[in-house]
Amino acid sequence: MDLFVYGTLLFPEVLIALLGRVPARQPASAVGWRVAALPGRPYPGLVPHPGGTALGQVISGLVESEARLLDDYEDGGYRLTAITLADGRSCPSYVWRAGVLAQDWSLDRFAADQLAGYVLECARWRVVAGWGPPPCDDR
Repeated sequence: MDLFVYGTLLFPEVLIALLGRVPARQPASAVGWRVAALPGRPYPGLVPHPGGTALGQVISGLVESEARLLDDYEDGGYRLTAITLADGRSCPSYVWRAGVLAQDWSLDRFAADQLAGYVLECARWRVVAGWGPPPCDDR
């Protein structure tokens, strides 16, 4: 499975905490969308925005269990939705369905201020949610 990601899943550290590996990734963008800051949350939401362009990546090679884990992880405000990328292909992405802030989410600010703690929270979430510790990827 391929997945367009635009927020915390852009960080290899988060992918490792959740999946135990970093899947293949390639830069991508989605025209007509923006990566919005969310009220009271450290992560963003992808929302429609005429004239906007959401920058991200397509991660590929997700196996069924990884896709189920990410569905569980992204529960609570997101809906997996097929969107059209700038290159014309259709790709699923987690689209936010609730209120957003006027400003865009800052990848750099998140990396500087919140990434380390967020990675620990992801690892804790994986165990508490019943997925166990992330497997080691020795590739």
